[in-house]
Amino acid sequence: MGVFAKRSMAKTRRRRRDLDQIASDIASPRHLELYKETKDVEDLPGLGQHYCIPCAKWFDTETNLTAHKKGKPHRRQLKQLKDGAFTHKEANAASGLGVDNGPVKPKIDMEIDMA
Repeated sequence: MGVFAKRSMAKTRRRRRDLDQIASDIASPRHLELYKETKDVEDLPGLGQHYCIPCAKWFDTETNLTAHKKGKPHRRQLKQLKDGAFTHKEANAASGLGVDNGPVKPKIDMEIDMA
C-alpha cells in the first residue's frame, strides 16, 4: 500500500505568497520587513541574503538570483503584478452580481374596440 495523499502534501509545501501580499511588499518596505522577521535566517537558503521580491522566493547565491531574474517564470510574475489583482467589484460583476435594474416588462399595445 502506498500513501494516497502524497500529491496533496506536495502542493501545500509549495505554497507561496498571494499577489496582493507581494504588491503590499513592493508598496511598503515595512510590510516586507515584517514578513522577513517571521522567518529564521538559519532555515532560509543562502541565510536569507538573496530574495526575489516579485516572486517571493529565496535563493542560495547571487548568481542563482540573477539567472532567475532572466527567466520566464520571473517575467510572468512581473506581468501578473502589473495587471493587478481583481477587486470584489470586478468579481461580483463577472459572476453576475451587479446592478439589477429589475425585470424587463414587455410593451403591450392593446387597442380595445368598444363597438
